[in-house]
Amino acid sequence: LFLSIFTLAEYPMNFIDAHMAMLSDWIKATMAPGDLRDLITDGAIGGVGGVLVFLPQILILFFFIGLLESTGYMARAAFIMDRLMSRVGLNGKSFIPLLSSYACAIPGIMATRTIEDSKDRLVTILVAPLMSCSARLPVYLLMIAALVPGDRVPILTKVGIMLFMYALGTVGAFGFAWLFKRTLLKGAPPLMIMELPPYRLPGVKDVAMQMFERAWIFLRRAGTVILGISIVLWFLAAYPKAPLGATATEQLAQSFAGRAGHVLEPVIEPLGFDWHIGIGLITSFAAREVFVSTMGVVFNAESSDQDTTPLRQAMLQARWPDGRALFTPLVCITLMIFYVFAMQCMSTIAVVKRETNSWRWPLFQTAYMTGTAWIVCFITFQLGTALGY
Repeated sequence: LFLSIFTLAEYPMNFIDAHMAMLSDWIKATMAPGDLRDLITDGAIGGVGGVLVFLPQILILFFFIGLLESTGYMARAAFIMDRLMSRVGLNGKSFIPLLSSYACAIPGIMATRTIEDSKDRLVTILVAPLMSCSARLPVYLLMIAALVPGDRVPILTKVGIMLFMYALGTVGAFGFAWLFKRTLLKGAPPLMIMELPPYRLPGVKDVAMQMFERAWIFLRRAGTVILGISIVLWFLAAYPKAPLGATATEQLAQSFAGRAGHVLEPVIEPLGFDWHIGIGLITSFAAREVFVSTMGVVFNAESSDQDTTPLRQAMLQARWPDGRALFTPLVCITLMIFYVFAMQCMSTIAVVKRETNSWRWPLFQTAYMTGTAWIVCFITFQLGTALGY
């Protein structure tokens, strides 16, 4: 299940992403340049595409969950993991949602519907985004490339840093689950009493109906919220307009998002970040991987998730006003840690709102995760600076 969400979903996700890009290019070729065209391509299509790209992961997740439930194995998997999960105040039924959140927190949060106890379900929802999802990978890869000297990163170094980031998020998720079950959502230790059904052949029709029903709920409920927020983010990056002839970098600096980056700088400067990184933190709220493309615009370097060499070189040349290097190894590590803990995904917030039927919990989740990210990064950067790194 874990491997399939990472690998099998890649091909249909790339297909959806490519066709959304083709639709955007077609509109750009047929419509006259202007704000309306940019709103459709960058705001509406970008927002809807950001939702649709998760659909293959959701379908694959619920296909396998449907198979496991239909065959009678899901109850056994939850039972096997119950002893481990009980140590942090949850029961075995939280295992599958947390596991699937490694690929994407959205299907993981939706999978919490199998948890009967409302407090256990809420705690699982609150900690699921701490499991490092696939959207963080482009950020990790870019920071690792900037962190390691030379043009090629040794595979063992890359794997080691990746494993550390995944382990950090997992420890954080279990730690906050333990904390919430003893404070905010305090309750008796969950007892897992369940009937183990007999093994049977899965009902393919039932599994298919479950897949498409939950996929439609996701598109109908989350899509509308995400589309609206995407349009707002587009507006913030597009207005006010820079003088005629300005570059994309100048436009971004002039925009509301750029101004917000300058406003944010005093808050993030103790973490080693400047206003350029601040813009990336703001725009990546739409999706974590947007940080890479935003840095490409900010530093005027073309790159992709697969080839970050031009952007890496531009980032290594970035300087503070006093001449200090901006992306030092310590800053790269600190920025990765920030993305481990911070809530940088509006899609997740929209789904949490729908699943909890309240803005209270997604706002609390955003506050505690972002606050934790700032505190941990502050300690990391200041301690590293004191030690001379």
